[in-house]
Amino acid sequence: MIDPRADVHPSAEIDASAQIGPFSVIGPNVRIGAGTRIASHVVIQGPTEIGRENHIYQFSSIGEAPQDRSYRGEPTRLVIGDRNMIRESVTLSRGTEKGGGETVIGHDNIIMAYVHIAHDCIVGNNITFANAASLAGHVEVQDHCTLGGFTLVHQFCRIGTHAFTSMGSALNRDMPPYCLASGNYARLIGINKVGLRRQGFSDASIQGLHRAFAEVLRGHGDRKARLERLLAETTIPEVRVLLEFIQTSQRGVLRAGRD
Repeated sequence: MIDPRADVHPSAEIDASAQIGPFSVIGPNVRIGAGTRIASHVVIQGPTEIGRENHIYQFSSIGEAPQDRSYRGEPTRLVIGDRNMIRESVTLSRGTEKGGGETVIGHDNIIMAYVHIAHDCIVGNNITFANAASLAGHVEVQDHCTLGGFTLVHQFCRIGTHAFTSMGSALNRDMPPYCLASGNYARLIGINKVGLRRQGFSDASIQGLHRAFAEVLRGHGDRKARLERLLAETTIPEVRVLLEFIQTSQRGVLRAGRD
């Protein structure tokens, strides 16, 4: 299952059912799980751990040293879960010691062509990165997000679960869960109603999120007081997730309203 024209380091641990295409380079300290397919002309450097049934397309660079001036060759890692689609010319960097030493990518993600995920990012599950979306270092993206093409995310930002960005958005603050954002710099434009309905969220949950968005993110006056009042009142789990995300944000959340 390994093409004879591939260059595979003797220390790499590759499951017998994995496939590696011609002219790919697999470096030392790389582990590749069962059923994973590596196309031609892929470079994977270690320490990197790749799970089961991933498909990595040609010209991707996986597990290369982080693009960070402070990096001095420390043995940091990239960890990739299962069933991810990683398309052409994607770059995924290892972590840095100051960022915890790991870049982590979960399961069942679609990572389209030219996406860059920098050092120390934490990426969840069932996320879609459209073409050329890019994460700077130390970014967290929670489950079920969609980042539109050419979305740019500033370092240390968080993106909450089920969030959706439009094409060309630039995020310089945290993006709350269940929300839509657009623009450069991005602004929140409402709740991701279509996406939530497709995922089976109830009308009560969507209406509750809409109310919380209007009162906390669009409202005027003392946001902290409004947030604490809604937290005390709500019985809807998704609303609590939204409010607690806003409450714990270190960078502050994106502003609401169109440019």
